[in-house]
Amino acid sequence: MHDAVDGASPSTEASREAPRAVLGVVGGSGVYDLPGLEDAEWVSVDTPWGRPSDAVRVGRIGDLRICFLPRHGRGHRMSPTDIGYRANIDALKRLGVTDLVSVSAVGSLREDLPPGTFVLVDQFIDRTFARPKSFFGAGCVAHVPFAEPVSPRLVDRLEAAALAEGIPVRRGGTYIVMEGPQFSTLAESRLYRSWGCDVIGMTNMPEAKLAREAELCYATVAMVTDYDSWHADHGSVDVAKILAVLADNRERAQRLLLRLAQDFPRIHEPCPIGSDRALEHAIITAPAARDPALVAKLDAVAGRVLAGTGAQ
Repeated sequence: MHDAVDGASPSTEASREAPRAVLGVVGGSGVYDLPGLEDAEWVSVDTPWGRPSDAVRVGRIGDLRICFLPRHGRGHRMSPTDIGYRANIDALKRLGVTDLVSVSAVGSLREDLPPGTFVLVDQFIDRTFARPKSFFGAGCVAHVPFAEPVSPRLVDRLEAAALAEGIPVRRGGTYIVMEGPQFSTLAESRLYRSWGCDVIGMTNMPEAKLAREAELCYATVAMVTDYDSWHADHGSVDVAKILAVLADNRERAQRLLLRLAQDFPRIHEPCPIGSDRALEHAIITAPAARDPALVAKLDAVAGRVLAGTGAQ
């Protein structure tokens, strides 16, 4: 399916403790490629969960390996509900990704988060209902902690990169994820504001949950394109205006990601909230009761903890 990532399967105890960092990027609406990658090629990855949204653009910045996946596919072929979120996360895990940045277009639910602002959210509310939300299930049950859904160390680095590039950025905020593909009604938009939500989008769930199950450090750059439908001076969402803002946001997002990659540590930093060890005590099903077929599908996502403990 693809070549093994250098350092992804270390042979010494020291290298296991300090694996090479591999930076993954999921590009949302308007972000379908990442210019500036060296030695880049589109790599097709097969997964047990179906085909990812697209091939993965694999390259490097200096000696840092980068794996870029356009969430909607090049040409924006997939609606939020149709995206194969499990296939996407599995593919990136198979390519050795250790840290994953999600770039997503969102609407603002706050006056002080105007279009063009980048929000480094730290919480999610999941209002989706038509998407598989876990790699686990009947035959192999797991419950991962998710109180803190983003990796603070990764957010630190994104914030530093944004400030270095002069990009308007706000740290912290709640992202409510709706099913879509329609935008909110006025009543819904007002409801979400009353809940204290900051931005609204259609794609970061179940992506963030699946990233945690795959033991990836995860963070979101939420790029504001509009005021949803609540703002009296802006009215309902105007797609033409969104597309114009998307073009500006794309250029800023690409600069942000390139700066992040240039300054990113080449050795993976352990996550202070344990994102990269989320499965340590999460799998509940006894080894003898596990479904061998499901265990086989979990080879990339959960191989670290399932190795040697499969169904008997």
